Amino acid sequence: MKKSTLSITILGTSFSIQADEDSEYLNRLLQYYESVVQNIQNTTPLKEPLKTAVLAGIMLTDELFKAQLSHDSIKENCTKTELAELEKRTLKMIDSIDQILK
Repeated sequence: MKKSTLSITILGTSFSIQADEDSEYLNRLLQYYESVVQNIQNTTPLKEPLKTAVLAGIMLTDELFKAQLSHDSIKENCTKTELAELEKRTLKMIDSIDQILK
């Protein structure tokens, strides 16, 4: 797949990333993230960009985790292997957010 570049300007920071995803998909991801950030800014007293970004990451991780639990029907009988995979994915997302913020 062709690499796509996405220019991001959010929370006072601008940068570009490259990914092996369609540019339309990347733009949809960014729009969704921006809507989560906007919701946080409208509903919390947080004013610091880093704290806002971290809270957005936690909220998105929560959405992902709940969707994964629902999708895989593992709410009551989740195996250690599945939990380890979910944890691995969550930590990877957190690391990506951390790298972007640096």
